[in-house]
Amino acid sequence: MTTLQVGDTVPNFTVNNQDGEAISLSDYKGKKLIVFFYPKASTPGCTTEACNLRDNYKVLQDQGYELLGVSADSEKRQTNFRNKYEFPFPLLADEDKVVINAFGVWGEKKFMGKTYDGIHRKTFLVDENGVVVRVIDKVKTKDHAAQILA
Repeated sequence: MTTLQVGDTVPNFTVNNQDGEAISLSDYKGKKLIVFFYPKASTPGCTTEACNLRDNYKVLQDQGYELLGVSADSEKRQTNFRNKYEFPFPLLADEDKVVINAFGVWGEKKFMGKTYDGIHRKTFLVDENGVVVRVIDKVKTKDHAAQILA
């Protein structure tokens, strides 16, 4: 798995959001974008992280950022997750791992002694031209917005 690094250009992608609408990287041209990857909708860590971003959404927007949450969940799961917690940003239902593979966040993980393949919780800050300016590998789910703004 080759993860995108600072200075890399993000390949364009098109994936449906929770409502079945196609979202492309090119939709965000000219805007700063936060792309955060999380393993599974509605699980404790992912909920904490996404709610922290929701609670700080205005601050992030004031800094010029748009947000995109991405996991391999179905549109239905993403819709339920978004509606339950009232997220003001789209969640991509990347079941075919188009965006996940483009950013290189799928790979081997270990949990409680078991090894399996899954999504690594990472966040990418992308500039107005689609270039990665920062990668956050060690996401603090409770303080993620502060990490981004630091």
